[in-house]
Amino acid sequence: MSEQTAAPICRSAELVDGGLGVRFSFERNGGTLSAFVVRHDGKVYAYENACAHIPVELDYRDGEFFDLSRRYLVCATHGAYYAPETGVCLGGPCAGRRLAVIGVVEHDGAVWLQDPDPILKPLN
Repeated sequence: MSEQTAAPICRSAELVDGGLGVRFSFERNGGTLSAFVVRHDGKVYAYENACAHIPVELDYRDGEFFDLSRRYLVCATHGAYYAPETGVCLGGPCAGRRLAVIGVVEHDGAVWLQDPDPILKPLN
């Protein structure tokens, strides 16, 4: 990823374990996709912001991706819940399916897209 086109998704400090996620969008294959990044058990994970059941955004309020226990990602519309470290649906209408993984890496105090092809466009 060249430094001229690269932009961090967020600062590492913005992601608290089990806390609010950060929404972002990026372009891939000519389309813009909505996505999010969260921290779980000290690691960052990113997924397309689309339920595996019907592709609606998961968060019921901006950045609210975890359930009340802070152990699972949850779809506010369908109640499907997902393992944060794999994106696999553990229960709900899409059990066994998974969220689409977005490759990210954490370094230099920030979270970055790992895939060199997409161009990051943060949501406002």
